[in-house]
Amino acid sequence: MEAMRAHFTGHVFHRHSHDAYSFAVTETGAQRFRCRGGDHTSAEGMVMAFNPDDPHDGESAVADGFTYRIVHLGPGLVRSVLTDAAGRDAPMPLFPHPVRVDPVLRNALLRLHAALVGGAAAGALARDEWLTETVLAMVRRGARTPVRPAAARAGSASVRRARELLEADWAVEIPADRLAEAAGCSRFALYRAFRAEVGMPPSDFQRQLRLRAARRMIAAGGTPAEAAAVCGFADQSHMHRWFVRSYGITPGAYARA
Repeated sequence: MEAMRAHFTGHVFHRHSHDAYSFAVTETGAQRFRCRGGDHTSAEGMVMAFNPDDPHDGESAVADGFTYRIVHLGPGLVRSVLTDAAGRDAPMPLFPHPVRVDPVLRNALLRLHAALVGGAAAGALARDEWLTETVLAMVRRGARTPVRPAAARAGSASVRRARELLEADWAVEIPADRLAEAAGCSRFALYRAFRAEVGMPPSDFQRQLRLRAARRMIAAGGTPAEAAAVCGFADQSHMHRWFVRSYGITPGAYARA
């Protein structure tokens, strides 16, 4: 799983292919390329989808070049997400249209890209959740034979077990696989059930626990830097951003108050 953001002007891509699914969003400008026997142009806001081993070239279609964000997902990873969601072995999807206009897919890809390039600030659980959301959105809206997710079968007991693990280990990274194993259901089923019962996905719930712990620590005399280090945030600025978004006040102002 790789993510990249790049800007090109005069570069011309030689015909090549990738051994992974490649999903991209054109941010600015326009790119033209040839793929599957046809000529295509991806302009600002459009989504590109390349299957593994899809030969394609590429160059700027405008004088100022183009900027794009791209995510490469290995076939095994995609199959794992789809199998988990479907509750059975899932066939590999085929995307027949290299370019499409779809704001839902665009936003999903941009969120996944941000989670991948965000490093520790994004968190393993959030990355796993956005990966599932993005793969399912791409397949549901763009694949030739969409995979239908199984009906979510996780109940309150599964949600309770997941909450207990998050509450016990709120300061450490908990991948979606570990959380689903503790809950006794699939990642997809747990995500749907947890969001329906708690009102937010597991990653948001874990961040909330970390913020509460940081707030208690600051109220007890700890510095914001100490709270960020102890409470599972990537750094002080990471905690600062979420503290302000959640409480409307900076950690420093909260400490002074």
